Amino acid sequence: MGPRQGEMRSVAFYLSVMMSCIVRISAQIKYSVPEEVKVGSVVGNVAKDLGLDISSLEERRFRIVSASGDAQFEVSQNNGVLSVHKNIDREALCESVSPCLLNLKMVVENPMEIHYVAIEITDVNDNSPRFKVEEHLIQIPESTLPGKRFQLPIAHDPDIGINTVRVYKVNQNEYFNIQIRETREDKIPLLILQKPLDREKKYMHEVVLTAVDGGNPQRTGNLNVTVIVLDINDNNPVFSQEEYSVTIAENINTDTSVITVKATDLDEGINGEIEYFFDDQIDNNLYNIFSLHKNTGEIRVKGDIDFEKVDIFKLNVYATDKGQPPMSTDCRVIIKVVDVNDNKPEIEVTSLSGMVPENANPGTVVSLISITDKDSGLNGKVVCSLSDDVPFDLKPSFQNNMYSLVLKSRLDRESVAHYEIQITATDCGEPPLSTFKTLSIEVSDVNDNSPEFSHNPVEFYLVENNVAGKPIFSVTASDNDLNENAALVYHVVREENSHKNVAFLNINTETGQVSALKSFDYESTKTFQFHVVASDSGSPSLSSNVTVNVFILDQNDNPPVILYPLSSNGSAEGVEEIPRNVDAGHLVTKVRAYDPDIGYNGWLLFSLQEVSDHSLFNLDRYTGQIKTLRPFTETDEAEHKLVILVKDNGNVSLSATATVIVKVVEPKEAFAASDVKSSTKADEDNDVTFYLMITLASVSALFLISIIVLIAMQCSKSTDYTSKYLPEPNYDGTLCHSIQYRSGDKRYMLVGPRMSIGSTIVPGSHANTLVLPDRRQTSGEVRSLNYAAC
Repeated sequence: MGPRQGEMRSVAFYLSVMMSCIVRISAQIKYSVPEEVKVGSVVGNVAKDLGLDISSLEERRFRIVSASGDAQFEVSQNNGVLSVHKNIDREALCESVSPCLLNLKMVVENPMEIHYVAIEITDVNDNSPRFKVEEHLIQIPESTLPGKRFQLPIAHDPDIGINTVRVYKVNQNEYFNIQIRETREDKIPLLILQKPLDREKKYMHEVVLTAVDGGNPQRTGNLNVTVIVLDINDNNPVFSQEEYSVTIAENINTDTSVITVKATDLDEGINGEIEYFFDDQIDNNLYNIFSLHKNTGEIRVKGDIDFEKVDIFKLNVYATDKGQPPMSTDCRVIIKVVDVNDNKPEIEVTSLSGMVPENANPGTVVSLISITDKDSGLNGKVVCSLSDDVPFDLKPSFQNNMYSLVLKSRLDRESVAHYEIQITATDCGEPPLSTFKTLSIEVSDVNDNSPEFSHNPVEFYLVENNVAGKPIFSVTASDNDLNENAALVYHVVREENSHKNVAFLNINTETGQVSALKSFDYESTKTFQFHVVASDSGSPSLSSNVTVNVFILDQNDNPPVILYPLSSNGSAEGVEEIPRNVDAGHLVTKVRAYDPDIGYNGWLLFSLQEVSDHSLFNLDRYTGQIKTLRPFTETDEAEHKLVILVKDNGNVSLSATATVIVKVVEPKEAFAASDVKSSTKADEDNDVTFYLMITLASVSALFLISIIVLIAMQCSKSTDYTSKYLPEPNYDGTLCHSIQYRSGDKRYMLVGPRMSIGSTIVPGSHANTLVLPDRRQTSGEVRSLNYAAC
């Protein structure tokens, strides 16, 4: 054996092993065999039909592995012939199923193959027709007319097809014949009366009914039918009316009598006794609603009567006598139900907009409402209304009891944000019934409110020398809208004509807090005005502005300034020469000073800080005049040094000092020195005099302008105001002060050269006081003090 042959055998071996693991399923083979065939009968050669090698069937274990026929068949491994193993009864295997199929599964091994074989069991006529009973009794009145049909029992044949029952026959007689009524499933025999019966001649008839199948040979089955002829009950019961009609109200009490029907029968005895029954075809529910007395014919209420379910009842009542056979007749009873107002209206909201914008136009549909009432007539007619004082209305639709809830007037969420609308539906019954339903409607916000400031204009008082960058005050606005419509943003209006200080203001856009980027000085700016705009975040945005008047309040931040004495080098030092022979009270000199601050901060007081002889000189604390207290003596020094302290009245007092050297000279020297001094000081005094003249002229001009403006404003009744000064009758040309204050609706100005620290300003006192009516409408009481050097 060569190598090539060895390889081929190996391949063949592996292929055989692989094929032995493969299961091959062939197509189905079908055989037909009649039932009741002899056991051992050959059905067919399965191996041959499947193309199997007959010689290998035993080796490959050719066999039936399963069968729906419960081993009705067997297969031979010798020749592959399929044969009948047990008696086959088609009716036992398949009953009435057609065709009757038995499925066999056949297996051969090496390789494994599965074959399916179907065997159809064909029917043979091996069963006779059979009736369920052997005898059947029929009672026929002798008055029955010819042609009357009586249904007879049917016969059953287990066979199928042509082998089942085909025809019915009766034995030959003169009274009866047979008729067959065919249906899809059966043939029904009907016994037909051919001629009238006479009980007196023959009260019983024997009829044999024969059922014949269609097999070959035919098989038959018989039924003995006994016909009993009954005596004549020749009068039917008769109702007094063919149709009875009655009306009842719904919700009538149970066991209430409705109507009584009456029938009569002319027969006597048992044939004339009548019983009443409802029609067998009546709805079963009516048995729960009405009852019929069997003997009297009285109909009573048994259950609930509801007009909304049934408004009319139609009953068929049968009157049957007790004759044999019983005879009956029927009548119609119509019971009409009258509606009672026992149902409240029902409110159904088919569509509801639970949120309505406050800018919705009148006529906007908010909801669709359906009103139903199960009652009828006036009881079902409904009148619908709304609760009072709501901006909504009900509009009826073209359909009955359909309404539209529409907006009647404008909404304002800020006034009313939520509505509880009560709908009342009332029917027109007696008594009327009502139903209530509450609808909740929210009013959604729209941006229809501008921000509002609580006060306009707003006045703020700011002490000078504030810390730059720190908040100084805040403005606050409110918006009655909601959410983003009420979210406010602040900004300062900056225009070309705005005050210069506006550029140094910064505002927090969210809180309205205003900060100053610089420190303010009262002496430079006493008041200024600016505008703040508050805008909401709605769409479109709404805004409003407020005017802010800022008043700078004075601080004691300026020390007094010495005007006299003033030396050429700028120091507050001067020399005064007086004769030795002056008397007490002689005016030596006058110290002049001023303070840029106002009020108590600018109110100056003079005192001697240093003096060589306290018994010689006196200093007026208000005017700064230095006078002698006594005449000079020979023992007094010729030169005296006076240090004068000028101090304001601020909380933290500021001061300045001036030095006056008083030289005491002989009278002649004093006159000469006076002339020389006058000539030498003429030039120095010229400059001071010039500046004083300018100052006085400016003050006078301002005074006149103030008077004119005040008169004009009084005439025009303007709300602005200005200061007005009254002349001081005792004015001596020294420094004086004015005080302004306001109380209630009046403003006062006090002008005077001298005031003591403990003095009190009395609003009722008008001495040296100009009373100006204040036409500005301000909240609360505001007092302002103004001290100015004059």
